[in-house]
Amino acid sequence: MAVVNLADKFAQIQAHWSPKIVGSLNGQQVKLAKLKGDFVRHQHEHEDEMFLVIEGDLLMEYDHGTESISKGEFVIVPRGIYHKPIAKQEVLVMLFEPAGTVNTGDVENELTKRDLEEI
Repeated sequence: MAVVNLADKFAQIQAHWSPKIVGSLNGQQVKLAKLKGDFVRHQHEHEDEMFLVIEGDLLMEYDHGTESISKGEFVIVPRGIYHKPIAKQEVLVMLFEPAGTVNTGDVENELTKRDLEEI
């Protein structure tokens, strides 16, 4: 059991759209990521995802519209829902999702991260 300091962990993350594992519990992973720019539109067939905004403002684009998620807010994207995160400025997020969840879901491209570093 160890206390996790978010500022220290975020300071270790250099690249955008490259989540890092900071904890695990009950088959779930807690991940931190820095986001900037547009991500890829994708969905996760078997996993729900939770995005908690620590700093900044995140836009989540869905087929039916776009939501804004601000500092201190979170959104849960249900499995099977196409979504595209957009960060006009750098956004710091904490993610909760099942272990093994691939960040780009059903899309394979240069942003896909499979073997995540634990920091």
